[in-house]
Amino acid sequence: MAKEAGLNYMDIVKDVRAGKFAPIYLLMGDEDYYIDMLSQFIADNALKAEERDFNYDLLYGAETRANDIINVARQYPMMADRRVVLVREFQSLNDKDTLAAYAKNPTLSTILILCHKHGKYDTRRALAQEIKRQGVVFESKRLYDNELPPFVNNYMQRHQKTIEPAAAQMLCDHVGSDLSRLVAEMDKLLMALPQGENRVGARLVEELTGMSKDFNNFELHNALAVRDVYKANQIVKYFDSNPRTFALPITLSSLFNFFSDVLMAYFAPSQTDDGIAQYLGKSTWVARRALIPARRNYSGKKVMDILSEIRQTDAKSKGVGGCKSSPGDLLKELIFYILH
Repeated sequence: MAKEAGLNYMDIVKDVRAGKFAPIYLLMGDEDYYIDMLSQFIADNALKAEERDFNYDLLYGAETRANDIINVARQYPMMADRRVVLVREFQSLNDKDTLAAYAKNPTLSTILILCHKHGKYDTRRALAQEIKRQGVVFESKRLYDNELPPFVNNYMQRHQKTIEPAAAQMLCDHVGSDLSRLVAEMDKLLMALPQGENRVGARLVEELTGMSKDFNNFELHNALAVRDVYKANQIVKYFDSNPRTFALPITLSSLFNFFSDVLMAYFAPSQTDDGIAQYLGKSTWVARRALIPARRNYSGKKVMDILSEIRQTDAKSKGVGGCKSSPGDLLKELIFYILH
């Protein structure tokens, strides 16, 4: 069961559910969430509850050595088909390369899981090459901002719930790309959802996060899409007067992703609402709410100019060129440029 670093999270989940286990897994990358979820999912499905006492070992890279890991992994299971050795903080293990010999000839009744967080392990090294041949190498990458709402939707669907597009965007803007924290916030929403209700709305997100359902990045997109100067300026004013709920980098990233989608809409093979939505990987509702109106109201050249201006605003916010303008003033200048 040798698989490469391009392996999808769900591919591993499907194999584990089908009882297909690799003798060794290297789970690595910048996004902790998938590493934690996969390692626990593999361990939970590999052993029955009554088998864990004698067949499950949890080790930490900073507190052990490679030979200790090998010695534990070479042990045979007791009254079970397999044993699990889970190594957390593998990035802190000083003598990782020593494990290459074990990876070349792993004990098939042991599932060894190596969790390498906060970066990618060098896959050119002998250990990674042997794991590629014998087991599974998975890279857990951080999601881009435009991938967060689909992540939220999928999580809610797995819990037999749905979430309003505006509520999903509000939540993503509030939390950012930390998936572990995002999941924790979604769990709070699910717990707070009144009995009998199956849809999380913007009002509930507003109550739990303190964000405004009327003044947020999602509503800013909608206002800019139809060139509603009054509404856009209202939102900017709200942002400027509520610094605790406003982060310029998040707003700039949100605007950049939005206008990038608007630009891509010009290249959709089918220029119908459904065709544009499908091309962009969005729901037709989301496309009709802002993307399609923006495509009508802004020329392709204007959109490219806007994307350039967003980049310049981001540079100014970081002090490039000696800029000392406040985040609120920078956003005001940007929105004025977009609308005029």
